[in-house]
Amino acid sequence: MTDLNDLTRLCPPPDQAMAIRWDRIEADLGMALPRDYKQLADRYGPGAFNDYLRLFHPHGVTEFVNITGPVPGRIRAQLQKDYDQGTHPVPYDPDTLFTCGATDNGEYLFWITDPATEPDRWHIAVNEARGPGWFTYEGNATAFLVAVLGRQLQVPLFPPSFVEGPAHFTPSRPTLWKPPPLSDAQPVDTGAIRSWARANGYDVPSRGRIPPEIREAWERATSGE
Repeated sequence: MTDLNDLTRLCPPPDQAMAIRWDRIEADLGMALPRDYKQLADRYGPGAFNDYLRLFHPHGVTEFVNITGPVPGRIRAQLQKDYDQGTHPVPYDPDTLFTCGATDNGEYLFWITDPATEPDRWHIAVNEARGPGWFTYEGNATAFLVAVLGRQLQVPLFPPSFVEGPAHFTPSRPTLWKPPPLSDAQPVDTGAIRSWARANGYDVPSRGRIPPEIREAWERATSGE
């Protein structure tokens, strides 16, 4: 709890904490989540740090900032396309990246989900909104916020004005910012299929083509049949 205590002293949270059913959220995602993130999401709820940086939340007021919404899958599929085609220098295997936040400028925050079964060891990556740059933080999301909001860490992809003035948190309102629309195409999120397969006892390779029988089982399970 040290990082969370440091964060609450630096950036006061709302008076009322949340009680989120994490078992249901993790079941929906097909993966466990870092303990620091769950404590952070419970304590702060959905909203923005310094009116700029938003962590995705199970109760995000739109699908664009909800951790179980479509954005993580769309971003991963887009990164996979860039990775396969060499369009942009994605420095990680997209299957290991899960989008967990965004900024008003269009940067995305990711968990580097390696090792996949040990979420408390996941680190943070940030990609440039309109360019090829990436930044990696060797720590969890809460420690990242403490370091950035406390001006101990300067992320070159963020504007300096982001940390001017006292750190503050603004709870979400119904008229919430949303990121620029992605492509209308809805590519399949192979990372979600792999996570579902592992959670349901299938032996699925970490990279490469997903066996058709696993793909078919996933489609049956997620189509409501």
